[in-house]
Amino acid sequence: MMTIPGARRATLIDCASGLAVAAAGREDLVDQHEDAAGATDVVRAVLSSPALSATPTGDDIEEIIVSGTGGYHLLVLTGADFDGHLFVHLLVDRENGNLALARLQMHRLVQEITDGRHDR
Repeated sequence: MMTIPGARRATLIDCASGLAVAAAGREDLVDQHEDAAGATDVVRAVLSSPALSATPTGDDIEEIIVSGTGGYHLLVLTGADFDGHLFVHLLVDRENGNLALARLQMHRLVQEITDGRHDR
């Protein structure tokens, strides 16, 4: 994940506990545990809000993008069911990164993670 152009930090997060499973990248930005807790709060807020659904039956949220002045926070979920799944928080530098490319590569990597998990 850190080979994605502009990637500054990546954290793999357990949805149920809100804890970091793994992290890479710049530690000076935020501690991996703070990163996991804050990102989990965002995901929970989005998933629990009917106002953020585009269909009457609800959407299966795949990703959440938060734009900041210095970069993009890309939260990619591994499945529609929040409990028992993982998600990835990738921080992409605005000047050196490409959000569209990061999204494509992250979805491919998350697919590899979930495919590997089901093979066990």
